[in-house]
Amino acid sequence: DVLAICDCFPRTILESRADDVFIGTPPLAFTFGLGGLLLFPLRVGACAVLLEKLTPDSLLRAIQDYRATVCFTAPTFYRQMAPLAAGHDLSSLRQTVSAGEALPLATRDAWQAATGLAMIDGIGATEMLHIFISAAGAQIRRGATGKPIPGYQACILDADGRPVGPGVIGRLAVKGPTGCRYLADERQRDYVLDGWNLTGDAFEMDADGYFYYRSRSDDMIISAGYNIAGPEVEEALLRHPAVAECGVVGRADEERGQIVEAHVVLKAGFTPDQATVAELQDFVKRQIAPYKYPRAIRFLATLPRTETGKLQRFKLRTTESAT
Repeated sequence: DVLAICDCFPRTILESRADDVFIGTPPLAFTFGLGGLLLFPLRVGACAVLLEKLTPDSLLRAIQDYRATVCFTAPTFYRQMAPLAAGHDLSSLRQTVSAGEALPLATRDAWQAATGLAMIDGIGATEMLHIFISAAGAQIRRGATGKPIPGYQACILDADGRPVGPGVIGRLAVKGPTGCRYLADERQRDYVLDGWNLTGDAFEMDADGYFYYRSRSDDMIISAGYNIAGPEVEEALLRHPAVAECGVVGRADEERGQIVEAHVVLKAGFTPDQATVAELQDFVKRQIAPYKYPRAIRFLATLPRTETGKLQRFKLRTTESAT
């Protein structure tokens, strides 16, 4: 399994070289970091820079000081680094990889505008060990995570485990040289189906075989009969100049079953008041289908995240009623 992940993503997508210098934020206990900051550089005889407790600014300084060529971190870090990038020499960077959570288009665009680098998005899973869907260079398609990397297959299944065609949102299933083949308990039906690993993600595939992330399967918001993906609403909110960060969840509602609730961190200089709520709601209605707008908005100083930067949505669901 270790050799498999070293010979799939890093060779075909990263095109890793012996003169590379790998750097990033994920800990080695997290498979994103285990591959990107240990196994991949070892496989090609490259260097890795291992640092603790990095901030966006200190990571940029480290990239400059160590002349790093490949960076691994979460979307949140890239979004926070983008406005600081001009103050650092990042000319050594040739690949920047995002994983750990959904990559918003606004973040991808901000990073590319600041650095000139097209970010590599990817989805992986602990049981798969590392990234199995991705794209690089000319193969990157706007809004898509990518295609299955060489060695892996992926498809979209409905609730009954049957494959669905292009344009239909369903459960992502993947198989390849890594993964879980069998679980000797009731979780088998949730994670493994006829040799396919069910990742717990809702994806959509287009006619060209590109895969588009929609949400975690259990994070899909069902409001008045409509299926609404929280990341799509987050993407719309992040386009507004007042929004620094946001997280969207479903909130129980007697009339609609659930409503879309946004938790927003504002940029400096913007006021968390009812006028801002109305402005953000109207803005989202103009960006995506109007029925998907957040009927409730709560302003927070920070969003709850894991050590690796992943948004902890379950904590947002347990907060008090929103504005």
